[in-house]
Amino acid sequence: QVQLVESGGGLVQAGGSLRLSCAASGRAFSIYAMGWFRQAPGKEREFVAAATWSGDSTYYADTVKGRFTISRDNAKNTGYPQMNSLKPEDTAVYYCATSTRMGGGYNYAVRYDYWGQGIQVTVSS
Repeated sequence: QVQLVESGGGLVQAGGSLRLSCAASGRAFSIYAMGWFRQAPGKEREFVAAATWSGDSTYYADTVKGRFTISRDNAKNTGYPQMNSLKPEDTAVYYCATSTRMGGGYNYAVRYDYWGQGIQVTVSS
């Protein structure tokens, strides 16, 4: 199994930045990709960004493209989305997830095997 712990959330003003972290432990060697999803109150969980653990591919939702950058530190088994130019509509609980599956489709939650507990990001206007 893989255990995921998120950190770095909080309250930020519109236009500001936050960097979330997701530290993986356990069978972290089995990770093929790490993704981020978010869920706002009353809305369904949606894809935000993902990257293969090798770093050769990254994926972004249109809503965050150009504002969010996903990276990882393989030595620390940690992934990071750098979130810039935040908007009130980015307010949500953010979840990291890891996939042991090759073949893409990382914008779909079903491709992921393990999930973090979620962390709140609030952007004030």
